[in-house]
Amino acid sequence: MEGVGADHVTAIIAADRYAPSWHFLAPEGTAVPFDPNGALWWKGRYHLFYIFQDPDLPHGGHCWGHASSADLVNWEFHPTALAPAPGDPDTGIFSGGAFVDKEGVPTIIYHGVGAGTCLARATDDELIGWEKHPANPVIPIPAVSEPGHDIYNVFDPHCWLEGDTYYAILGGKVKPFDLRDTAYLFTSQDLSSWTYLRPFYAPHPHWTGEEEDCACPDFFAIGDRHCLLCISHPRGARYYLGRWQDQTFVPEEHHRMNWPGGGCFAPESLLDGDGRRLMWAWAIEGRRGMLDADKALGVMTMPRVLDIGADGGLRITPAPELERLRGSGWSGQVTVTETAQELPLQSDSLELDLQLVESSAGALRVSILRTPDAEQRTDVIVDFDAGELRIDTSQSGGEDAWRPYPIVLGVDPEDHPVQVAPFTIPLGESLRLRIFVDRSIVEVFANERLCMTGRCYPSRKDATSVAISGSGSGAIVAVVEAWPLAG
Repeated sequence: MEGVGADHVTAIIAADRYAPSWHFLAPEGTAVPFDPNGALWWKGRYHLFYIFQDPDLPHGGHCWGHASSADLVNWEFHPTALAPAPGDPDTGIFSGGAFVDKEGVPTIIYHGVGAGTCLARATDDELIGWEKHPANPVIPIPAVSEPGHDIYNVFDPHCWLEGDTYYAILGGKVKPFDLRDTAYLFTSQDLSSWTYLRPFYAPHPHWTGEEEDCACPDFFAIGDRHCLLCISHPRGARYYLGRWQDQTFVPEEHHRMNWPGGGCFAPESLLDGDGRRLMWAWAIEGRRGMLDADKALGVMTMPRVLDIGADGGLRITPAPELERLRGSGWSGQVTVTETAQELPLQSDSLELDLQLVESSAGALRVSILRTPDAEQRTDVIVDFDAGELRIDTSQSGGEDAWRPYPIVLGVDPEDHPVQVAPFTIPLGESLRLRIFVDRSIVEVFANERLCMTGRCYPSRKDATSVAISGSGSGAIVAVVEAWPLAG
């Protein structure tokens, strides 16, 4: 870690035993929201922007912070990229994205709180300085008496250049009743004058609920398909796969990246110099007493690589650059029984890579952050019979843990200590489970098809062991590799 706020991050990790040691943390310390935004590969570096709150500014002080990296492991923190200033039409900087304009200059599009869609242009190749567009907001929030009111929504924007035309989608709900999710499509030739075309896609009632919206949209080509990453505020991260046809997105599939009990939120991606699609998301704090903006740590998921598999489905894998965090590892073959077998690895920061050689059992359980007496543990469970992958934090410890769902401000959602995702293994394919632990954050990759994110807070300091067990009458033989990870 280098640059502005690096010492602060080091101090946070030292002072808070639950602060992840190698995940990206807000150098400002606390942040709600902490959406990753404006991810961009530029001149050999990964640039990541994110929302944080400056307590010295009015109206919540929502700004965009900035960090960059050459290797996805070591980050340099930079001065605040965007902040509301006197005379600006907006009072805060909310979600958006980054793109390169027709002149080859990195450009940010963002939601200006209280104003509408705004733009800013980089003034240097380090992306330190930004100049706001003089015509901001280039797409204003329409007043009740103005054209566009109850026709389209002006909220979280995403922009890309296709040929000579700029396209922007603005997330929201279906107007005029504000029920179900969609986005709204605009075009421009000069970034100053924008024309509204139509809703970007039609929602599917059997995929999403009427309370859901489309926020934090991120649209891109991947393989021979197109993907729309987004959230709904009640349910968290998700994605559509489909086709981009006649200036309309036609969804063909919809999949969740978050389930009740999870806090995976606000996905953001970039295309790097090797042609890889990388994404991050906000891993929402799970301590009841730390959900306020002045307490909750800003934590991002590890970078994930997105690709399209041979079957046309999305593949999600850990960025291989993180392998340089590995310490001296252990590997072996384990015959799994109902009796938990401890692995010779003690750490609250680790990577596990488990592959099944043979299985006829009903379920596989990997207990992480486990105390010697198993009083506290977090269980990752593959239930072959039920077709489910679960992160069970009901025995994790930590009385203040709270896994709210739906994820809605202003209500008291139900606590869900067991996060359950549908997961089945195609015939002829064996299980590969990759589990990453970093103090309080757990990320589970299953057969490159599914990634789950969980937060857990064991109260005992000896919650550092790993054990594997199974259930049912059959046997499980697994090859396991394990490494401690150093931040």
